[in-house]
Amino acid sequence: MWGSESTALRGRTPMQWTSVRHGGFSRARKVVRPVINDPQYGFRKVNVADQRRDPQSLLNWTERILRVRKECPEISWGNFVVLRTNIPEVLAFRYDWRNTSLLTLHNFGSGKQTVKVKVDSRNDGLLVEVFDGHHSKAHNDGLHRVVMDPHAWRWYRVGAPDNALERSDLDLTNPRR
Repeated sequence: MWGSESTALRGRTPMQWTSVRHGGFSRARKVVRPVINDPQYGFRKVNVADQRRDPQSLLNWTERILRVRKECPEISWGNFVVLRTNIPEVLAFRYDWRNTSLLTLHNFGSGKQTVKVKVDSRNDGLLVEVFDGHHSKAHNDGLHRVVMDPHAWRWYRVGAPDNALERSDLDLTNPRR
């Protein structure tokens, strides 16, 4: 501990809701825990109200990635297979659940990579990127070639932009299917 304040308390500041006094957290004249008040991260510069209006904000990005993750039941409910790639720094998973598949690629390398991966799943000729327009069509050899920036990740629906209608009936006798 430095002084009378524990390390945990130094990291706990009130939520910065708006750009008004005390970050909109309290109307009190004096608060027990002050909000951040510096030019870079202070409540006048970083707050929920401003981030909600900014489509490129960290708050909007976080909300979007959580929403998309909830729309991928293959990760939670399905079985997974680690797929072989041509780049050791790239980890590839294929998740399968109720006749649908999701492919995730994670580049742990510090360089840009062109990853070759064979999905080996139903309708694997088309990969539809979940977050943006980096879709992929398999080449004649059945491999997808995906260019990935350093430390990047991609999630692909296998076969269609939304394959919810392709799911098999739920088998309640086997919860993993």
